[in-house]
Amino acid sequence: MSRPSILHLLNQAEPNTIVTARGWVRTRRGNKAVSFIALNDGSTIHNLQVVVDYAKINEEDIKAIGTGACLKVTGLLVESPAAGQRVELQATEIEIYGLADETFPMQKKGHTLEFLREQAHLRFRTNTFGAVFRVRHALAFAIHKYYNDNGYIYLHTPIITGSDAEGAGAMFRVTTFEPNAAPVTDGVVDFSQDFFGRSTHLTVSGQLEGELGAMALGKVYTFGPTFRAEQSNTSRHLAEFWMIEPEVAFNDLEDNMNLAEDFLKYLVNYALEHCKDDLEFLNKQYDTTLIERLQFVLANDFQRLTYTEAIEILKATKHKFEFAVDWSTDLQSEHERYLVEQHFGRPVILTDYPKDIKAFYMRLNDDGKTVRAMDVLFPGIGEIIGGSQREERYDQLVARMDAMGVPTDELWWYLDTRKFGTAPHAGFGLGFERLVLFVTGMTNIRDVIPFPRFPQNASF
Repeated sequence: MSRPSILHLLNQAEPNTIVTARGWVRTRRGNKAVSFIALNDGSTIHNLQVVVDYAKINEEDIKAIGTGACLKVTGLLVESPAAGQRVELQATEIEIYGLADETFPMQKKGHTLEFLREQAHLRFRTNTFGAVFRVRHALAFAIHKYYNDNGYIYLHTPIITGSDAEGAGAMFRVTTFEPNAAPVTDGVVDFSQDFFGRSTHLTVSGQLEGELGAMALGKVYTFGPTFRAEQSNTSRHLAEFWMIEPEVAFNDLEDNMNLAEDFLKYLVNYALEHCKDDLEFLNKQYDTTLIERLQFVLANDFQRLTYTEAIEILKATKHKFEFAVDWSTDLQSEHERYLVEQHFGRPVILTDYPKDIKAFYMRLNDDGKTVRAMDVLFPGIGEIIGGSQREERYDQLVARMDAMGVPTDELWWYLDTRKFGTAPHAGFGLGFERLVLFVTGMTNIRDVIPFPRFPQNASF
């Protein structure tokens, strides 16, 4: 049965009609003759004002209704005399689905984000997190729409894997062995007796499997959960997060940059068009430059330059950095943000990084020192995308793997794509939470995922 949302009632429903609204009480105020209930069902940042006339509904019947209660309200939708709202609902009947007493943690306004993280099961009921997760939903939908409309195939890559795509080593092990009861042979756990017959982990990336798909399907993308067991208890790290990773056959580094720029601009524009009310709330409540920063991304072509050129700029500036910069060092967020926000005044794409600080699968340049890598840098956040043209040449790939200690015998299936009909190809990874962080203006990545996972925390 179709039930009109509060978003529909506020924006589209005809006044002077009998309607039914369902939702949770944000506030109730009034006097001896009337109560005003702000009702919200999660479909919009805005509340529907319910007017309860005690001449029509007994005051005793609504005395227990407070913040957090869930109601079904039937009445006459009328044009509102109050400013800022098109309509209001004059109640003729109220059904209480569930009450919330004074112990409801969201009773008061002005809770800190730190407090709300401890109430992750209830924080959806606040304006802030309603807005954040509606934006998150819109961005997820936009990602699938973008790739579908551009002829990509959505590839579901495995969550359980026997390979470490990044070579980082910080992975969560998957095993059916009981603690302290794993079989040991010559002092080493014998994973041949485990469920999968080998050592397995939760994936850190779907990239390698995505490349396999691209080598037959042409254009693919993955969008799924990834996991990293790093002991990083910061506002920028999660143990479980989502990644978007396109892989495209026949693309080179230039194509890869074009795709990344077009993709990001599409997503930002989609959010501005479809999440206007939520973004305006977040802009007012948390970051008064949010919408301006989103429009800034759309208004400017991304500046493209090599890592080497960026190092020269950073070394020449009189700006004081906390971390020193030199060729062959990883750039810190402060360096990336300086390039974007102060030097160029626009988003930046850096390319051609030193091979020693990048992954084994990136294509080696003719200079033998750099690889065809790219990082997209955004204002306020630094790196938002990392990618590369992939090394499609079998001999060069094997040499890189040997030099970096990546076992070729475990990745024989990956090497096979270079033996049989290899082709140039490229791709990148976009951390979904990093994107949502940028678009919402929030400052802690734990506030843009429904149930954050980080060291010493797996609640809810």
